[in-house]
Amino acid sequence: MTNEKAVAEKLLQAGAVKLSPENPFTWASGWKSPIYCDNRKVLSFPFVRDFIKSELCNVIFEHFPEANMLSGVATAGIPWGAMAADQLKLPYSYVRPKPKEHGLGNQIEGSVEPGQKVLVIEDLISTGKSSLQVVDVLRSAGVEVVGMVSIFNYGFALAGRAFADAGVSFRSLTDYPTLISLALEKGQVNADAEKQLLQWREDPAGWKGIQ
Repeated sequence: MTNEKAVAEKLLQAGAVKLSPENPFTWASGWKSPIYCDNRKVLSFPFVRDFIKSELCNVIFEHFPEANMLSGVATAGIPWGAMAADQLKLPYSYVRPKPKEHGLGNQIEGSVEPGQKVLVIEDLISTGKSSLQVVDVLRSAGVEVVGMVSIFNYGFALAGRAFADAGVSFRSLTDYPTLISLALEKGQVNADAEKQLLQWREDPAGWKGIQ
């Protein structure tokens, strides 16, 4: 079993991923989606949580050894970044969607110094918009963003283009095609549903559900 498949299996095991092609979910963007991913569910399952943390640290160690600080994306990326930073004994910070409206008005929480090589830790990557906003905030603070690691990635083409345009390399522990392949293998979806599910990823904005 590949690492990507093992991670996908753990997400399904913890109930972090829900597949409902016949009764799709509606995202905040208005898109209809046959999948809903909430990796916060994993936090309630210690052994699954520990496995995901270990995989996260392995990817960081292998692909971004130059990172000397981790920074989580609020809110879902905060615990994963904190756990990985603790495991790897690296400094840690996190980035809010917008500055606090009281106190010091911080948007970056933690001690961040210009010139630091920061790796962003994200829960999941969809369009990439909110993830890359965090990169912009960190760059504005004078740090060097060396890349991003997420637990899950939908693999949308527009996200790939956005990351390339921003000059940000990224890695994900698992992705949508791996998850759908595993769901087919486990009998959670049939071959017809698999075809429709893969079509959704090609045009998520225009997908209206299985007809």
